[in-house]
Amino acid sequence: MRQRSFRWVALACGVLLALWPATLRAQEPVAQPRTPVPPVTDADRAAAFPDVGDLRMHDNAVNYFVLLDQLEWQSVETGDGLNWDAKGWIGRDRDRFWFRSEGEAGDGRLENAEAHLRYGRAFARWWEVVVGLRQDVRPGPMQSWAAFGVQGLAPYWFDVEATVYVSDAGQTAARVEAEYELLLTNRLILQPLFEVDLYGKSNPARGVGAGVSQSEVGLRMRYEFRRKVAPYLGVLWSHAFGETADLAEAAGEEVDGVRFVAGLRLWF
Repeated sequence: MRQRSFRWVALACGVLLALWPATLRAQEPVAQPRTPVPPVTDADRAAAFPDVGDLRMHDNAVNYFVLLDQLEWQSVETGDGLNWDAKGWIGRDRDRFWFRSEGEAGDGRLENAEAHLRYGRAFARWWEVVVGLRQDVRPGPMQSWAAFGVQGLAPYWFDVEATVYVSDAGQTAARVEAEYELLLTNRLILQPLFEVDLYGKSNPARGVGAGVSQSEVGLRMRYEFRRKVAPYLGVLWSHAFGETADLAEAAGEEVDGVRFVAGLRLWF
């Protein structure tokens, strides 16, 4: 009997010894930090998220960029042709000189060619206003235009260019271009493009009529073996409107059509 009582007493003492440290910890007050964390103020939030879009800091170094966006063979109903579109700039972050050359050649002759030279000034994040000159070489006689417009990145990364032209003969014109680069993979890129031309009055010598003259929609798929070198395939849809379509039909040219293209894109 005594041995059994001794066992119960030993068991009770063991339980008390096991629970004693936890009881002491429960009775201890929670330690407070010696230096309490201050509450977040509006000044702290402003310092953590500064406004980086005010364009107050810029690099004064002179840089340049040249892009041969299109150098391609085109298949049309009347035969094969060559198309090019090259552009670039030189300057600083806010002030740049832009240049561009584009055109088409087929059957061993130059069918359409333009040259542009502009000055661009940044006025907002991703946007700049441009002024300059445009020289039409073909078709018809050479013609010079003064150019005024804006260009930049619209929301969702659409590359947009809108320009108004006034010629040395008093004619007016406008052109709107928009393109987008859809990354299917890190190297496979689909590039939709849309372009529309408008003229204030007719110019039969150059084959254009007043109003909406012509539009072009394109899809080009390129693969960037290297970021600076990318072959591509694509398809283009073009359409002439109104009096421009009438002038094209009278000259035996197509009013609308589909062209398949294959080319190379380079930049440096």
